[in-house]
Amino acid sequence: MIAAEIVLEGVCAVLLAIDVGNTQTVIGLYGGSAGDGLIDHWRVATVAQRTSDELALVLSEFLASAGYDWREDVDGVAVSSGVPMVTFELRRMCERYLDIDPVVLGTGVKTGMPVLYDNPKEVGADRIANAVGAFDLYGGPTIVVDFGTATTFDVISAAGEYLGGSIIPGIEISLDALFGRAAALRRVELVEPRSVIGKTTVESIQSGVIYGYSSMIDGMCHRIEAVVGTPTVIATGGLADLIAPFASSIQHNEPWLTLHGLRLIWEKNRA
Repeated sequence: MIAAEIVLEGVCAVLLAIDVGNTQTVIGLYGGSAGDGLIDHWRVATVAQRTSDELALVLSEFLASAGYDWREDVDGVAVSSGVPMVTFELRRMCERYLDIDPVVLGTGVKTGMPVLYDNPKEVGADRIANAVGAFDLYGGPTIVVDFGTATTFDVISAAGEYLGGSIIPGIEISLDALFGRAAALRRVELVEPRSVIGKTTVESIQSGVIYGYSSMIDGMCHRIEAVVGTPTVIATGGLADLIAPFASSIQHNEPWLTLHGLRLIWEKNRA
């Protein structure tokens, strides 16, 4: 815990990186200098109704559990968010409790990556953070597969440009629709079944989700590869651990990729 010791001794402060998704919010604590890595991390349910005071309590308790006084130690806050109400409350929290102007990924924030979308404002903040983090780690061309509320594919060129991607319903959304429309089916634990050919309804659902989604990932990556050349394929997101071992196209699993991209973007905008 060298980075943590340096921070606590006051040599450098820390960055709080917050990725607000529709389902979950991921929080990362980084050493303030570019050379310091991820010190600690937490994952909580996203609750759009939480106020700035409630968010302050949650975050301060997390940092206290890791031995930090968030008022004294936090030097910066970087946010990517797909939930506008939470974004607003995080801004209020930073203003009231930390006296910090957070870097909120969006229009006007420097990322160092050209976005070649027809309308760059349409690209989710987390997708840009993923792309920045992926290119920093692996260069390009690169495909980032994010297993979140939606399953997204983001493509980065060899020159470090965000080219675009694909969006499909996420695993949990698909299962909710299945169970909601099929009265005879019930929720199951998502683990590898005995065989791709299920012998029970539970195993059939497990096979469909795990092998079906992994095959879809491989098929999409193959089609993208035909356009951009041989890419590095990176998985991230809350459900990446479930599918990545079964998708032959996925080469790396980076659970904190979005936070890494946020840290890089914060470095570009901290002045």
